[in-house]
Amino acid sequence: MRKITVSTGIYWVEIPGAGLRILCGCPADAVKHLMRRGLIVTVEKNGVTYESGPNAILLSDVPLQNERFSNLGEFPALQMLYRQGMILPGHPNNTGARPMIIGARDQVEAQSQYIYRGNYGLADIAELEAAGESPESARQMMRLKLRFAFNKIKATDELLDMRVVGDEPVELAPGARVRRIALNIFEFTYQDERVTVDLNLAPGQDYDPPYNLGFHELRREYFSVVHSGEGDGWDPNRPCMGSIITFQGKIYLIDAGPNLAHSLTALGISVNEIEGVFHTHAHDDHFNGMTVLLRSDHRIKYYATPLVRASVEKKLSALLHMKQGAFDRYFEAHELNEGHWNDVDGLEVMPANSPHPVETTIMFFRALWEDGFKTYAHMADIAAFDVLEKMITDDPDASGVSQEYFDAVRALYLTPVDLKKIDCGGGLIHGKPEDFASDGSGKIIISHSALPFTDAQLEIGATASFGSADVLIRADQDYTKPAAFSHLREYFPTVPVHELRMLLNCPTAVFNPGSILVKRGEHNSNIYFVLSGVMDLILSSAGIHNRLSAGSMAGELSGVMDTESRGTYVARSVVRAIAIPSGLYRAFLERNGLMDDLKGSLSMRRYLQSTWLFGEMLGCPLKSRIVKSSTPFSAQPGERFQSKGGDELFLIREGEAEVVCDDVSVSKIGPSEFFGAEHSLFGEERRMHARAITAVQGFRIPASALEGIPIVHWKLLETYEKRLRGAHLPE
Repeated sequence: MRKITVSTGIYWVEIPGAGLRILCGCPADAVKHLMRRGLIVTVEKNGVTYESGPNAILLSDVPLQNERFSNLGEFPALQMLYRQGMILPGHPNNTGARPMIIGARDQVEAQSQYIYRGNYGLADIAELEAAGESPESARQMMRLKLRFAFNKIKATDELLDMRVVGDEPVELAPGARVRRIALNIFEFTYQDERVTVDLNLAPGQDYDPPYNLGFHELRREYFSVVHSGEGDGWDPNRPCMGSIITFQGKIYLIDAGPNLAHSLTALGISVNEIEGVFHTHAHDDHFNGMTVLLRSDHRIKYYATPLVRASVEKKLSALLHMKQGAFDRYFEAHELNEGHWNDVDGLEVMPANSPHPVETTIMFFRALWEDGFKTYAHMADIAAFDVLEKMITDDPDASGVSQEYFDAVRALYLTPVDLKKIDCGGGLIHGKPEDFASDGSGKIIISHSALPFTDAQLEIGATASFGSADVLIRADQDYTKPAAFSHLREYFPTVPVHELRMLLNCPTAVFNPGSILVKRGEHNSNIYFVLSGVMDLILSSAGIHNRLSAGSMAGELSGVMDTESRGTYVARSVVRAIAIPSGLYRAFLERNGLMDDLKGSLSMRRYLQSTWLFGEMLGCPLKSRIVKSSTPFSAQPGERFQSKGGDELFLIREGEAEVVCDDVSVSKIGPSEFFGAEHSLFGEERRMHARAITAVQGFRIPASALEGIPIVHWKLLETYEKRLRGAHLPE
């Protein structure tokens, strides 16, 4: 047996005698990590060229770790089925053996549904009609889906061998077994050998990206397109195809691909700065960064057609057992009308249906300027003309498309615009540059491929590097200051406007990644109000390392009290901040009668900043809201505490307690840890309570004060799921 550490949370276990090659852990871009480690390589057998790789996947017992998806088996499964050839007729690797998915029963079932949705999206006429399609339109869509699916919608277990693992050894191949020895810890045995794999992430640990992007500073233009990804799901060196639109200084994403947080940080963008996301479809290389958007202190706007949203919700629900209506808890959803221009605060967008195995739209964006509209077309996951042409049939009942449909799609793709980015991945479900040789657009960018482009293809379209931008309408103003004014207005709602403008008139400082804004132990002469970028608060003695974003202040409390800073604030990306002299800020508070309130809440605010639950990504106004809504509580040893309706959160400041679920003690909680709010947030009926082990003091926070804060809900959900699994170990 051989065990290799591939990356954080990813391992490779190889049992040659049993013919097993097991990918243990499959977070985002696991396939790319295997490529970089040389565990997936190109080989040739019997004149056939294909890839090597795993033939089994071991899933994490918990679907989320540190607010990231832990089980994203779609692309590893596709790599095994198609790039290794395990499903291809006549391929030397097609021996009848199916790729194996190993894990707890609930996670195996979740992966089965999630991969099914990744293959087909909405899988029958009824689901298409439920999303708003007419019976005839739904029938035509199913004809196309069936053609992509080789005339059969297959259940996942027809493609994959699903194995449930528990505490007792489960045989994977003759002589090779696996069993769970603790939550998320597994033991493989073969003959007299044993290997242990621990898929748990440590607190604060994150899954690593397979590539290094460097650091850039995004300029907020009136209307521009920033290129944030030009690769595909198989390119180990670049992020997957995506773009960022800036319009009147606001930042919009097009799709949310793997390792999105890493890409945003490299561009100097915090998730709190994102206004909205336009979603083209639910394939993982455009979808699995969705959890990053949930690490915001506000609901990010979500723009998609009803078909795409329905497909995305079903896939997300499969991964997380998300209940109906939960999507709206995390996103502010806006429906886009297909085939029409939709006004999004002055930016116009027109989605158009595009042929693909799952519901997909290409998107046109435009903004009015002096000589008419400037237009950008984002064409992710389009179909090549020769592939689509082979689907044409005159039989209205056969799978495929009509000649009229083909002609309409071809005309749509070739619509001339100022700037167009096209999918050039080739194969059975992607586009080709050659189809756009006669396109009359001002500039074409060829994207979404792991392969180098030929000279002939490079004569058709340009390539783009990460962080480069095409400016369609240049800005003649700095958009960060108005955004900062909005933050300050929310933080100080009773202060006269001219007082806020005084603070905004302070100079702007720019910090490179790794620079220190405020150092632990210093009396900081400036308080830094962050305009853009990401910084970290580090209190190493307390084990605290929290991420902060635009709208946060570095050194506010120490600057106001003229005391030593308790922590160090470090720029994680390029950070732009207003440098407010501490003396001026103190005078501002005194002049507006705010100093006593701040001093009164100082202890609680410092405490919130030191917690995992509230310490990162929350702007100052939200922390102030939580402080004002909290009330103290205490419990004596042995005393049980729980809110009546499960609508309060208990935050421990001193002492120790245990959390009990269904009469099973599932965890101990101490200072900075929490319990409660399950009913209000997740609809659970009082399955948990807490019991004080020592004398406990802390704060009660009503669940209503946490509404509209996705990152807090997300962390509460992850913790709740872990506690449930602690009470009932996965089968």
